[in-house]
This record gives sequence, C-alpha cells and structure tokens, in this order.
Amino acid sequence: MVFRIEVTPQDVAASRFAISPLIETMHAQWVLEGRTAAGVHRRWVERRRGPYEELARRHPALRATAVISGNMGSANVDFIAPPPSGTSVPFEVELAAMRATPLAVAHREISAVLAARPPVPTEVRELLFGPDVVRLIADAFEALWTRILAESWPRFHAILERDVVQRAGRLVTAGWGAALDDLSSQVRWHEDGHIAIMMGQRDERHRLGGKGLLFLPSVFTASVGAYLEEAWPYALLYPARGIAAEPPGAGAGLATLLGRSRARVLTELATPATTTHLAALLGQSLGGTGGHVAALRGAGLISGTRTGRSVLYARTPLGDALVAGSLA
Repeated sequence: MVFRIEVTPQDVAASRFAISPLIETMHAQWVLEGRTAAGVHRRWVERRRGPYEELARRHPALRATAVISGNMGSANVDFIAPPPSGTSVPFEVELAAMRATPLAVAHREISAVLAARPPVPTEVRELLFGPDVVRLIADAFEALWTRILAESWPRFHAILERDVVQRAGRLVTAGWGAALDDLSSQVRWHEDGHIAIMMGQRDERHRLGGKGLLFLPSVFTASVGAYLEEAWPYALLYPARGIAAEPPGAGAGLATLLGRSRARVLTELATPATTTHLAALLGQSLGGTGGHVAALRGAGLISGTRTGRSVLYARTPLGDALVAGSLA
C-alpha cells in the first residue's frame, strides 16, 4: 500500500526538522520490551533489560502503554507523544506538555484506540481509565528516561542532529529528491510533485498545501512511519543515518598509522558530521576532536562543507581508500 503526499514549492520553505527525546524514550521502550527488533542496539539492550524489567515492576503504566502506542497499522494515542518543536528541546519540557493533557482528552484518545483492539486485562483497563492515568504514564516515562536513556542521550542526540544538519541542507539547496535520497527504501520522490511512502494497509493521498512536512529522525526505529492526522503536523518518522549503538572501532593498522583517536574520527566520518557531533559520538573533548579534525583535513583525508552555521566534515576518496584498506 502507498501513501502519496502532494507537495508545492512553498512546502520546502515551510518544512522543518525536529528531535524528540520523549518520542525516542517511547521507541526505546518498544525495543527494551522486544516489541521491535533491537538491531544495532542489541548490546545496549542486553545491558539495560534488567534495569528496565525492574522499572516495569515499579511502574505498571509502562506495560499499560503497550496497548495504546506502537500499534502498527492501527490507532495510537497522541497525548504521550506531543509534536516536537525543535532539535534541542529538553526532555523535561516535552514531559511537561504531556502532563498538561486534560484527563478528558486522554480518556477520549484511549477509548478510540481500545475500540479497535481486542479486550485488555481488567487491571490495565482500570489504570488507563483511572483519574491518574496521565500522571502515572508521565511518571513512568520520567523514570525510564532518568534510569535508562539519559546517560546515552548525548550520543543519540549527536546521531540525530547530524542527520538533521545534513538532510536539511540537502532540502534547502537541492530540493525534495536530495533530502529523501537514502532516507529509506520505503520512501520515493516523484518528479510530478509527490512523495510516495510504502506503508499502511490502504492507498491514501494527502496534500501538504504549503504547511510543509515535519522530518523526525529516530535512532530506535528501523522503518518509516507517517503522522497524517490533524492532531499532529504532517510528519515523517524515519531511521537516522549513521545509527550505531557504540562508537566504531578502527583497524589496528589504521590506529598504528594515525593514532587511535584520529583513526576513530576517520572511521566515524563514513557519515558526515560536525566537530561537535564527533566529540559527542566518540566521547572526546571538543578541543581534542578539533585538533584531530584539523590534522586529518591537513593530510587530505577529510574535507569540510559549510551548511548554514555548521561545517560538515566527510572523508575524501583518499580517506575512504585508507579506511577500506585497513579493513581489508
């Protein structure tokens, strides 16, 4: 089945990118519960599944959210994932927006979802329709963020922001085709002016009408999702480019030649990144990373391209050849 989204020239200027720590917390929960595949996060999940199980015992609302979110091809509630407004919005701000949900709104959304699902256990239904459901879910997500996600967030945020900087630059300078290239095999740009998304259970056609599209990269999803209802801006959720659960290793020969830190920087730049991103991705100081970047650039192994206020660094053909030779 195909979702077709018609765009106009005005939609390029109106489109924006956002990063949501709250939505990523929700996606991480699905992975920790085994509802979606861990993929490259397998080792990350293995180390955190025990603490997650303990959290789930202390916060029954975590299990209860399984029936109202993450239902592929079916209805989901909106209040536990408010639309993000930027790329650096703190988790606490998004959580406050969730906590502000009126109880009547939460119950209405829950009713709509449960009407389309098989009956749920009585204790789950009582929690979801209880007077404290918004607070209980918010408390559960806050605990999940604090105990499990917060420590890893600087690296995850760097991956997401790196994707945003690169893809937003493509959209502004080269248009839809360039921005959607390599986003996912499920997404295709058609020169007649529409985006085709292979997903869902039926063919649908939508029109942006000058409102633009919200791009929402994720480190925990392996497939594309679309929000095409009035409760949200029209949004495209997609796997961020360059996802990895741990900083990459470097071949012994490359580390001997360049030094371990510079070899790690060169290896990471299979996907373009800024100096700030590299520092977060590799757990290095910003000053030290800048020195490594300057040395690699001086040797002709990487080059920089300005995108807005940022400079994205990427490997040159010489850098690619050097890394490929070290891995052969």
